[in-house]
Amino acid sequence: MRKKVIIKGAAGRDFHNFNVYFRNNRNYEVVAFTASQIPGIQCRIYPQELAGTDYPIGIPIYPEEELPQLIKEFDVDQVVFAYSDVSHEYVMHKASLVLANGADFCLMGSKATMLNAKVPVVAVCAVRTGSGKSQTSRLIAKILKDKGLKVVVVRHPMPYGDLKKQILQRFASRQDLDKCECTIEEREEYEPHIDSGIVVYAGVDYGKILEEAQKEAEIIIWDGGNNDLPFLKPDLHIVVADPRRAGHELTYYPSEVNLRLANVVIVNKVDTSDSAKIIQVKENVKSVNPNAVILDAASPITADKPELIKGRRVLVIEDGPSVTHGNMPYGAAMIAAKKFGAKELVNPKPYAVGSIRATYAQYPHLGSILPAVGYGEKQIAELEETINTTPCDIVLIGTPIDLRRVIKVNKPTVRVKYELQVIGPVCLEEILDDFLKDALKSG
Repeated sequence: MRKKVIIKGAAGRDFHNFNVYFRNNRNYEVVAFTASQIPGIQCRIYPQELAGTDYPIGIPIYPEEELPQLIKEFDVDQVVFAYSDVSHEYVMHKASLVLANGADFCLMGSKATMLNAKVPVVAVCAVRTGSGKSQTSRLIAKILKDKGLKVVVVRHPMPYGDLKKQILQRFASRQDLDKCECTIEEREEYEPHIDSGIVVYAGVDYGKILEEAQKEAEIIIWDGGNNDLPFLKPDLHIVVADPRRAGHELTYYPSEVNLRLANVVIVNKVDTSDSAKIIQVKENVKSVNPNAVILDAASPITADKPELIKGRRVLVIEDGPSVTHGNMPYGAAMIAAKKFGAKELVNPKPYAVGSIRATYAQYPHLGSILPAVGYGEKQIAELEETINTTPCDIVLIGTPIDLRRVIKVNKPTVRVKYELQVIGPVCLEEILDDFLKDALKSG
């Protein structure tokens, strides 16, 4: 008898675990996926083109809230937990729910889920979303590209649209982003690499994605999502930690797994964090991985028109995932507002509409900031309406991409940027040089 399985996910790790372990596995029947964390990804079908011949009509995707009924309805034997950026306590509450309904609760490890590449892989992961993976990936890509290497980025999945169209995606230009109707969240991750001349692969089926990416790569950078583990087995595993959320590196899933696997841990934001919190993070790293190299890094904040901020009433817009399920109370735009002398932070909550209002209800820790959530056309339109109806003098944009290319803002804007600056005790280029010597020797 095949074991009946539900995979509990958020349109990413769940699909990957299915593809590499459960697809064409005659010991299991995956009867359903459930969806959480990302709005609008439930009530879809994981299509036969991805699910395989054992699933001629595909696999249904249900809201996670229906999990207890689904366990009973399908007589489920096992529930696989397959998403990230949640506390250890949260995971065990979900485990308790599953166990109380009679099924086994499962977490899958690296042996069952990591793919082996034919070229060296540098993985960039983090202990929480918003720690600084993106700027770290960009810096590493630049260093390697400047050495004359053909660098390709493989990005953690964000398949929030038509799954058949997103099986394998290659992005080499902004036109590719437009053609694929990418969300704000996708553009934030892909566009900066593309602007630097780096090709990005993403999608749903990472076996196919890896097969194509390594054809044009001398080295692959795995650009992680949330605080998830790499889908590709890394030859160099770099993990970014955030002292503004000190302690989360040991209390969030799978943060601690990443720490234990890391070759290098970059403690970011040391320029804007409490010194005691920085020490706490370093001690926590040493407690589980004493062999990891620990680097200090800063993320200096700059603005394209800082003179417009002083003495003005500003609307602060921050990167959506970082301040929502990443639990950050603020980001780069808030720091810039204070640094450059804003007179007042305008609270956008009274002017929020539709799903933006719902986002505030879902994440009550959010203060006078606007999360740049945009998981579809409707939500992007609601974000635009919220911005344009909020009474302020200046809109301060702290997202990784320029939102002004996606939405029309009816007020003056200032764009805030931040890049990784490694302080020491050794430079990142030296670590990459040592890695390349070993990688090229073994290759």
